[in-house]
Amino acid sequence: SRVVAEELLAKAGRDGCFLVRDSESVSGAYALCLLFQRHVHTYRILPDDEGLLSVQTIQGIQAKCFRTLPDLIGAYQQPNNGLVTPLLYPVHRARQAADEDSAKAPQHRTRHCLPGAAQASGRVLGTEGEQLPQLPTLSPSPSWWLSMLHQGSGEAQHQVSPSPLLCSEIDFTLAGLETLARVFDPPASPRSPVREQGLLTSDPDLELLLNKISAVNHLLSSLEKKVLKSLQETVSRHNLVLPSVAAAPPPTAKPLAMQSFEGRHGATREPRPCLQVKVGKSQRAALRVDVEAGTVAISKKGSGPPEETIPQDRFLQLIKYQSVQSKVRLVYSRELQKSLSRDFVFTSARKREAFCQLLQLMRIQHSNLDEPELISVYVGTWNMGSTPPPRSLASWLTSRGLGHTQDETTTCIPHDIYVIGTQENSLGDREWVEFLRASLKTLMAIDYRVVALQCLWSIKIVVLVKPEHERRISHVHTSSVKTGIANTLGNKGAVGVSFLFNGTSFGFVNCHLASGSEKTHRRNQNYSDILRSLVLGDKQLGGFDLTLRFTHLFWFGDLNYRLDMDVQDILAHITKKEFEALLAVDQLNLEREKNKVFLRFSEGDISFPPTYRYERGSRDSYMWQKFKPTGVRLSVPSWCDRILWKSHPETHVVCNSYGCTDDIVTSDHSPVFATFEVGVTSQFVPKKPPGSESGPEPLACIEWESVEVIVKTTSRSKCYIEFHSYCLEEAQRSGENTSQSCDIPGFLKLGWAAKHLPVLNPILPDLEYLGDQHLLLSIKGVESCESYGAVPAGECCIAMRSMIGSMAQQFETFLFHRGEETGSIRGWMKVRVPKDRRSTRERLY
Repeated sequence: SRVVAEELLAKAGRDGCFLVRDSESVSGAYALCLLFQRHVHTYRILPDDEGLLSVQTIQGIQAKCFRTLPDLIGAYQQPNNGLVTPLLYPVHRARQAADEDSAKAPQHRTRHCLPGAAQASGRVLGTEGEQLPQLPTLSPSPSWWLSMLHQGSGEAQHQVSPSPLLCSEIDFTLAGLETLARVFDPPASPRSPVREQGLLTSDPDLELLLNKISAVNHLLSSLEKKVLKSLQETVSRHNLVLPSVAAAPPPTAKPLAMQSFEGRHGATREPRPCLQVKVGKSQRAALRVDVEAGTVAISKKGSGPPEETIPQDRFLQLIKYQSVQSKVRLVYSRELQKSLSRDFVFTSARKREAFCQLLQLMRIQHSNLDEPELISVYVGTWNMGSTPPPRSLASWLTSRGLGHTQDETTTCIPHDIYVIGTQENSLGDREWVEFLRASLKTLMAIDYRVVALQCLWSIKIVVLVKPEHERRISHVHTSSVKTGIANTLGNKGAVGVSFLFNGTSFGFVNCHLASGSEKTHRRNQNYSDILRSLVLGDKQLGGFDLTLRFTHLFWFGDLNYRLDMDVQDILAHITKKEFEALLAVDQLNLEREKNKVFLRFSEGDISFPPTYRYERGSRDSYMWQKFKPTGVRLSVPSWCDRILWKSHPETHVVCNSYGCTDDIVTSDHSPVFATFEVGVTSQFVPKKPPGSESGPEPLACIEWESVEVIVKTTSRSKCYIEFHSYCLEEAQRSGENTSQSCDIPGFLKLGWAAKHLPVLNPILPDLEYLGDQHLLLSIKGVESCESYGAVPAGECCIAMRSMIGSMAQQFETFLFHRGEETGSIRGWMKVRVPKDRRSTRERLY
């Protein structure tokens, strides 16, 4: 069994120790168990239709076949064979077990047959084809043994024998618990708990083991009480409040927005806001929001009694549709812990915004939680080399190692979002997700929630968030693109995830591009194919460049760009830590300088050594020669594993760390990490809520004085501009350009006067709201009515914050399409805000 096999290898304790056992999951197959870096790596050995044996590989990798098991073992004793380390030391059964089995059946030496033969069942094999005795069967559960021992069962006492490895682990655990116990109760000495009756045995070793287990149980129980007591004393001493157990203090004054719903003298309230909606295809209903009472009432008839009243603590999620600007989905809990979602269609997008603001206002009124303005995002990438991970990923998940790392005092502060990208990951999808969640729970004591998992063969991306942020996540989309041979194989390609965090859009792309120093052009093409084919974000923005669809886009993975320098010179620079000289010949940097890939992306400063290609099991040397059937191939040390990002203008994003680990050695790549401080926006709540004005609500407006565009094209087609933004009820378009010239060969200059440009009215007029908004502009040819056609499209993003004012402000930026720079745009515009809507507040960033 797996348990017995791992115990045998742990006792052997040397890297390269191995044994072969029957597979527990596939009939007729074997499992090759190999010890390396105190971790047992298991490889499946499968028979094919002809009975030939091979070690299971990832799809796309040619498997080596062998006639017999000893032939396979002999071949894998050689280095560079795909295993984490060569097979060095065969491990045999323990002598005591062998003697017991030998009394039942005589031992003999034999040549092993093909899988499926009866005599192969349950045996551990050495390299000489030696048939070893059968492994013992699994023991009953620990709870069964303890219950039998409590009852004084002689059978249980006879069959249990204490394992030295178990005793060692218990001693280690006891030592740590005792140290922790002394922190809370220095005089205590819990190592000698009272021995329970009924555990007396004739075996002194077994009795000692049981006493140790009892001590562990006693320590854990007492520590839990002491920690809780200490926490409560600290809270009382410093006058703190625990939100989970203490009620929020009553507010000293009501928010301004709430006061507007009360009578002028505070004696009576105005009628509760009532919003007409459509439920289903044609049914009409009314929503009444009582901010003070904290309820939303749903009435099928406007003046009738409510069909259902929902208290604010039952609301789970509010989702605003992007395809229908006036539609919203309300998710709330009902009895028996069941949740219900209902869709409501308002008469306009402005009414929907009013409803959302009222709900947000009600949430603030009745909750002591504020929406975050800053969140921390962790991004990690690792090519796992088709080998299982080590037991601990602590250094990777806490950003410790080489390069720009976090201070030790902050490494264990949990991030709000973790995004983990892997390549050549041989673990199962769910197995990998649960391994990550368990790792984070061990490190951070938080049970992170899964937002998304997207896989393409062995390329995986996992997004995890803190539990309190789960309700803030909406509009989750996933996608994948194959860029392997003929763009049909998924051994290379990309996986992506996008979502909204409150009002901020995020995109994450994990990719594995073509390998080989000479394949720079192929990698550039991979990037272009991914950019064109990955389907993420708002569908209404599908015509825009992928890099413009999100407030923040993070792109990472094994990009596979290499260093263009002789390998000996590279090694010399690495030894001297002269990374600047190497970065000057980094293919990715060179291609970015040529505007071939990752236009306008950012990357943190690289102050860590190249992350590829290390000798497995060590970070002391690079294995730059790769032996293949076609000959020796050079894989020079390179920064293959990278993390880049691109954000909308005038947004807040700071890279706080960028580095790699130096203690995870199972792969020939080192894991890379980066952490970011990111500004986010929430559902805006105006100081003057909807319906509080005596007359028509004042409008903000976006006015254009002129726009000039230069595009790379030989066409002379007329063009128009399309305007998109979340602050607009729907997309708007201009008239045709009023001027046109081609002074420079290969470029077309287009101009629009003010009368041919639309005046845009945002759905909310408040300065604080408009300062967070962006406009997306797309230049389109009139003849084709497509974003690409007679005139190559150009798209750009303009921040509205710096355009707000009574005087027109100049803007100028580049145009992009499908990852390429296609021209430039400049002009004059202003965003006018009503006088009574110009108040704002100071941000955390």
